[in-house]
Amino acid sequence: REERKGVQGYGTRHQGETENSVKGKAGRRRTQHKARAGQKAMAMTGEEGQLARVSNWPLYYLFCFGAELGNELFYILFFPFWIWNLDPLVGRRLVVIWVLVMYLGQCTKDIIRWPRPASPPVVKLEVFYNSEYSMPSTHAMSGTAIPISMVLLTYGRWQYPLIYGLILIPCWCSLVCLSRIYMGMHSILDIIAGFLYTILILAVFYPFVDLIDNFNQTHKYAPLIIIGLHLALGIFSFTLDTWSTSRGDTAEILGSGAGIACGSHVTYKMGLVLDPSLDTLPLAGPPITMTLFGKAILRILIGMVFVLVVRDIMKKITIPLACKIANIPCDDIRKARQHMEVELPYRYITYGMVGFSITFFVPYIFFFIGIS
Repeated sequence: REERKGVQGYGTRHQGETENSVKGKAGRRRTQHKARAGQKAMAMTGEEGQLARVSNWPLYYLFCFGAELGNELFYILFFPFWIWNLDPLVGRRLVVIWVLVMYLGQCTKDIIRWPRPASPPVVKLEVFYNSEYSMPSTHAMSGTAIPISMVLLTYGRWQYPLIYGLILIPCWCSLVCLSRIYMGMHSILDIIAGFLYTILILAVFYPFVDLIDNFNQTHKYAPLIIIGLHLALGIFSFTLDTWSTSRGDTAEILGSGAGIACGSHVTYKMGLVLDPSLDTLPLAGPPITMTLFGKAILRILIGMVFVLVVRDIMKKITIPLACKIANIPCDDIRKARQHMEVELPYRYITYGMVGFSITFFVPYIFFFIGIS
């Protein structure tokens, strides 16, 4: 009888330990699931992020938002919004500055070849760009160039207090720069170098932005020169180093810039979008009405659906076609895209068509249906 009691007692303790173990494992799984929320798996390398416990969720999501201000999703919404709803001239020139800054930043990374911060001790909450080099931070460069350029391009052209711009610049720049340190992707030195490098680039090239934009719109052979120059720069960047996401991103940036510039040329020749004359400056913002707001939302919805459809169609066409022409197996898309013969034409052509759609096809649709 005592032996049976002992066995029953052991069974009860064992059952309790098993239940606690299961609960503990479930709790750990929930914690791990929460920790993985917001992380991006590396699509091109299959790399996954570390498990990390987040104790301050508001700060975590704030810096996730700051990191997104330098990613594709932000750019594909931000530049079309300027071109379709706010001011096409400012939108085009923002793209010119963005292409120049990002191209020089990406190429400088592949020349200096400084690695990312070591992990450990750094905890990396993002790994999407982990295969790239670190110095300088192109997120910091973009987060510096865009707000400064917005103020430089709009102040005096539009009526608004300068203090708004002076508040916007440090807030935007600080959010993006600090997010890269928080995410574990850059050191403080990378951020400082990216910021100073951008200031130097703007000081040297900003005076020529007006000239570049006018050339893109008015010169007879502008499309041929734009396509040839951007393609040559893409080929040069692909020869700097072995494969990394930096090469594809550079081709994507150059393709987008070429497409937007060529689209603006055709749009100007057809008279679809006309910039206001100089004697009307500075411009005053129109009163916000339901009609104005409704048309803006409609333009965004129609335009983004068209742009995303174009991107998906071109992606499905260009990758298999490039693989076939270069005689590269297309069974594993990830490996195929690590060849310059596939990645460069795929990114350049696909995002070239995306850029061309933003400045020509979509404004033509707006003009056709009466919401231009």
